[in-house]
Amino acid sequence: MNKVFRTVFYILKNITPPIIIKMVNHFRLSKQDSITWSGEYQSWETSMKHCEGYDSAMILETCKKSLLKVKNGEAIYERDGVLFDKIYYSWALLAMLQRAALENNSELCVLDFGGSLGSSYFQNMDFLKSVKNMKWCIVEQPHFVKCGIQYFQNEELQFYYSIEECLKQNKPQVLLLSGVLQCLEQPNYWIDKLSTYGFPYIIIDRTAFIDNNQAILTVQNVPPSMYAASYPSWFFNFEQFVDLFSKNYTVLSVFNSIIDNSIILKGNKPANWKGILLQKK
Repeated sequence: MNKVFRTVFYILKNITPPIIIKMVNHFRLSKQDSITWSGEYQSWETSMKHCEGYDSAMILETCKKSLLKVKNGEAIYERDGVLFDKIYYSWALLAMLQRAALENNSELCVLDFGGSLGSSYFQNMDFLKSVKNMKWCIVEQPHFVKCGIQYFQNEELQFYYSIEECLKQNKPQVLLLSGVLQCLEQPNYWIDKLSTYGFPYIIIDRTAFIDNNQAILTVQNVPPSMYAASYPSWFFNFEQFVDLFSKNYTVLSVFNSIIDNSIILKGNKPANWKGILLQKK
């Protein structure tokens, strides 16, 4: 019976149009393996009451195991602890990094705020080999920094406990904010603070925006296939978000993020992910 089933399955698979297979896989994954967002909360404290299973040690261990496979050549690409069979590049991000290097005699220093254990570094390093002198500096939570120093740090990739500690040793031309601002309790405070350091360029990527007259706070639910967790997550109003940088920065370009899926949140509110390139005035 199993042999007959496999034969029928093989025949059906080969005669079914690829787009149908793709649709089936999409809906299957969307239910079981996709990140979802729920609720709309008035405060961080309230949203935290609806979060379950958040274990930073578990998330760190998941990211460490995945990135070690990338570092050791056993996997191609990692994002948020998940391994992929190909690298998804943000070409706008790469173009901005290369521009900064060209303007600085082929030297590039990036401050990757909230950069995990080096996901963006490993993602883009092959396209930055021509840079003569590169430093990729990650500022993260203490347990990530400790792990990064122990398992991933090298001459190019460095880990720091604070922005101030990083700036004592480096002069970054680029501040990278990839998928981090929507995870902060006070994103407006951090945007104001980060804007005052005077980085020549700021690259914002993988950032969530919503078609709404103001930002909303939700709970992000991560499936067990990644790491079972839930935690607060912001969706920003695009115009208000950009205006927070307008005192010190000019928008060079807006681009679609490598997270290219649009979603509909509660209340039929469309949301998507974008990136923004900013230059100091």
